[in-house]
Amino acid sequence: MTTAIIGGYVVPVDGQPIDGGTVLVEDDKIVAVGTQAEVDVPDGAELVDASGSWVLPGFIDAHAHLGVHEEGEGWSGNDTNEMTDPNGARFRALDGIDPYEVGFDDALAGGVTSVVIKPGSGNPIGGQTVGVKTWGRTVLDMVFAEHVSVKSALGENPKRVYGEKDKTPSTRLGVAATLREAFTKARNYAAQRDAARAEGKPFDTDLTLETLARVLDGELYWDQHTHRADDIVTAVRLAEEFGYKLVVNHGTEGHLIADFLAERDVPVILGPLFTSRSKVELRNRTLRSAGILARAGVEIAITTDHPVVPINFLVYQAALAVKDGLDPETALRALTVNPARILGLDDKVGALKPGLDADVVIWSGDPLDVMNRALRVFVRGREVYHFDEAAGEGVVVDRRYRE
Repeated sequence: MTTAIIGGYVVPVDGQPIDGGTVLVEDDKIVAVGTQAEVDVPDGAELVDASGSWVLPGFIDAHAHLGVHEEGEGWSGNDTNEMTDPNGARFRALDGIDPYEVGFDDALAGGVTSVVIKPGSGNPIGGQTVGVKTWGRTVLDMVFAEHVSVKSALGENPKRVYGEKDKTPSTRLGVAATLREAFTKARNYAAQRDAARAEGKPFDTDLTLETLARVLDGELYWDQHTHRADDIVTAVRLAEEFGYKLVVNHGTEGHLIADFLAERDVPVILGPLFTSRSKVELRNRTLRSAGILARAGVEIAITTDHPVVPINFLVYQAALAVKDGLDPETALRALTVNPARILGLDDKVGALKPGLDADVVIWSGDPLDVMNRALRVFVRGREVYHFDEAAGEGVVVDRRYRE
């Protein structure tokens, strides 16, 4: 199926805006982006008139708990933390996602078409993350990147969880030691595994250590939950010690050491930005941090940490960050190109560019203006959401099987 979105103000993000532009989609991929004169729309293509509207790539929330921490479901719908083992590298968020959770519909209303779903921060090592689309009938339909990163946590959460159990780790010292021990074991495991393979000998696979070995090999990113500046420095120190690809998540006090992060080329998935200062390590939270980090040269993405902040408020966080000093162009990049690149997903999502997934959102105007809204949302080339002006509400294509 070929679809041409025509006549809108096209903002590829990774390229200059095009007034009266065309986005050409074939099946689930973008095949052309340009002016009306540059893009040859084939006969028989479905035409979508975006005149008077803005056309952007779908937004990405690079740190969310959609489907594993279901809103309003209490313990029954909360599968975020398996807090029975400090090293949960073998756990996978993929195994706990409910695609019918209402948050996925909210995501579409906010123009969010891709999320990286992560385990929580109760464990020093929480488990594996997964990249999914925000529309699909089953989680298998939704996955676009099954192996993205491993979630880890420093600071108050893991030391509180295990301190209450009278187990290690109950201090920041213990949390760092838990990570160091885990990576040392994984390094030794990988050496023994490789030696056994070279000699043609059998070798028992350990799912936990195998996952950490993939982090050491650079196959998986290390998503480090960390708020306080000293914990961020600990995260960097551990990454330099073991040589893995570090991504700071939350980074609440990152603005206090922005030069330190920029010098080491450490990206930050920043947020959530709408929360109260509910614990000590959040006391320096500020909407100014996005602008400070970006001006220092740190690559940033913005997150809701849904359901901490509802995922449809993702763009509003960016808008208020602009109000407090973030460059508007950088704000849009922090919702699209940057999160894709930070987690190695930029060959799939993050821009309006040929070869990428056809995740396209038509907005009533500049999305950084809070009075504008997502009017039509396409995921992999299929329109799955539209705003019904007469009813005053969004309509999502039913995910359930109907005879």
